[in-house]
Amino acid sequence: MVDTTVQAGRGGADGEGTGGGDAIRTFPFPTELAVGRVGMQIGPMGTDRTWHADAPLERVHRIDFHVVMLFTDGPVRHMIDFAEYEAAAGDLLWIRPGQVHRFSRESGYHGTVLTMQPGFLPRATVEATGLYRYDLPPLLHPDPAQLAALHSALDQLQREYEDTATLPLSLHTAVLRHALTAFLLRLAHLAASSAEASRQRTDSTFTRFRDAVEQGFATNHSVSAYADALGYSRRTLVRAVRAATGETPKGFIDKRVILEAKRLLAHTDLTIGRVGVAVGFPDAANFSKFFQLHTGRTPVAFRAELR
Repeated sequence: MVDTTVQAGRGGADGEGTGGGDAIRTFPFPTELAVGRVGMQIGPMGTDRTWHADAPLERVHRIDFHVVMLFTDGPVRHMIDFAEYEAAAGDLLWIRPGQVHRFSRESGYHGTVLTMQPGFLPRATVEATGLYRYDLPPLLHPDPAQLAALHSALDQLQREYEDTATLPLSLHTAVLRHALTAFLLRLAHLAASSAEASRQRTDSTFTRFRDAVEQGFATNHSVSAYADALGYSRRTLVRAVRAATGETPKGFIDKRVILEAKRLLAHTDLTIGRVGVAVGFPDAANFSKFFQLHTGRTPVAFRAELR
């Protein structure tokens, strides 16, 4: 990995910004190791770089600075806030201050890594670039035009970072802030666009699932069967339903079944067994157990309370 990550481990080794015992360790941005001691670093990722012994790649740790990795090879698996992400060549990972992450022992990291200390950019720029939008996705997939623009901005930023002879330090830092802002504005636009596209996909997935459940809950209580019929993986369905409702697909199905059972118990004279059959339980005993599990009352008791 790039030297920034290596040196972040050294900051923790001195006890600065680290937790005690088995706590997740926090590693600070190594300002003293940046060119000109500015609040950012940029350089290559690669297998020729190693981490400090106190911060091995596979150990979960927290950082108090921004990390943006642009990959030129892949796939790379990386954990951020206990969720696993798989990045391919041309993808970016954006890790924000306070997030925990862990590198994969099996993955080779190749590309460019940018690190930035909080406070390096003015407040107006921070707000414009959404630096602390933790709701935005950390894994980004730019299209070819977006990727070319990001590469160009990042290359320009790296050239400015490495050029310490042309300008006095104060102007050098000012130019870096401008170049960094240009890159981050493009990155923020990509992140926001990705979040909106993801939301639309999630909404569409949930809507199709909801409609399918409405049509089939009386006979189909299987999450896998709905996923197969709709052409989604079970994991995709779980994510979409949880994002839209806060519950699992199974919970959503069960809630719809219970609602229909309550309606039939309240507004018809069907026997308990016939109500069970109407919502997908041929066996009356199984229906009664299911109903009591979800409502705390037997079907008979529920009906009696309403009459």
